[in-house]
Amino acid sequence: MASDANLANEFFQVKRHGDVAVIVPSPQVEDLPETLLQPAAEMVLAPLKEDPPNNIIVDLSAVTYFGSAFITFLLRCHHLLAARGSELVLAGVNPNIRELLRITNLEMYWALYDSASEAISALSSSD
Repeated sequence: MASDANLANEFFQVKRHGDVAVIVPSPQVEDLPETLLQPAAEMVLAPLKEDPPNNIIVDLSAVTYFGSAFITFLLRCHHLLAARGSELVLAGVNPNIRELLRITNLEMYWALYDSASEAISALSSSD
């Protein structure tokens, strides 16, 4: 079985743009069971806790749907940043995920952008 670090690298990429971190989940995250999503998410979040960005963008452009385990991951990121007065935003959100966020009443937590580059521009100009 793959180590947690390999699991995190396989299912998530983290890119830094100055003081903004962009988390890019792969499409395979849709099928990742909660028992594996949790350790992968913790591996992704660990370096962000050590060197916290001002803002996090989760780029969902490659993801068509997700379940409660991924929502838990988003909420963990949100709480990590909210405690510091920073922001989590979502980019590349398709209509299905927008509807899921609306139905679960989570759309009020995160600004939604059409693309990661649009979110980076918006967050960079708000600093």
